[in-house]
Amino acid sequence: MSKQTDNKQFWQRWASCYGPLMQSSEPLYAAIVQQMQPHLTPEMNVLELACGSGQLSFRLSRLVRDWEATDFSPKMIAQAKLKPRGAGLHFSVQDATSLPYADETFDAVLIANALHIMPRPEKALAEIYRVLKPGGQLFAPTFVHGEVPRTRLRMLAMRCAGLQIYNSWMVPQYLAFLQAGGFAVQEHALLGDTLAPLCYARAVPDKTRVTQR
Repeated sequence: MSKQTDNKQFWQRWASCYGPLMQSSEPLYAAIVQQMQPHLTPEMNVLELACGSGQLSFRLSRLVRDWEATDFSPKMIAQAKLKPRGAGLHFSVQDATSLPYADETFDAVLIANALHIMPRPEKALAEIYRVLKPGGQLFAPTFVHGEVPRTRLRMLAMRCAGLQIYNSWMVPQYLAFLQAGGFAVQEHALLGDTLAPLCYARAVPDKTRVTQR
């Protein structure tokens, strides 16, 4: 995948200022944490994809035994590693569509605000399905844009800044995407405001069905 189509150049360019820019999204991060916290336990091993510079990693890793936070942008990971962290939190550069981990390795996977900006999100979902243990959990809060005029304007502004958005899902479409990837959605909630609505979804892999990859 070229840098021109996978958004890597965008994230490399914005890595150093991404953390300060995201401070305005603190209420949204807090809402995601509130949704996830009841489902995390101290014995869990968790994989996070598209972690950025650790906006959720530092908040949630203290709740589990091991948290492997990954991003395909080396500069994002470098920014994350500048901050002090506990022994159970690890950062590494990984491609969400081609993970190095063995099948059924993790108790949970988190991918936040990333599937809609991937040119091939089904490949990432297939990898998540593969590395999750039976009964494991997928946490996938993702922006849903739909047809609301204000969100279309926001998408245009993001494209002007150089970020490609490949899926303008509405909530039913997004949940159908997860289900088509072999996941049973256990709960979902709409978070944020009308300018940047986010669909929080928690799902489990249905290991009894064959999915198309």
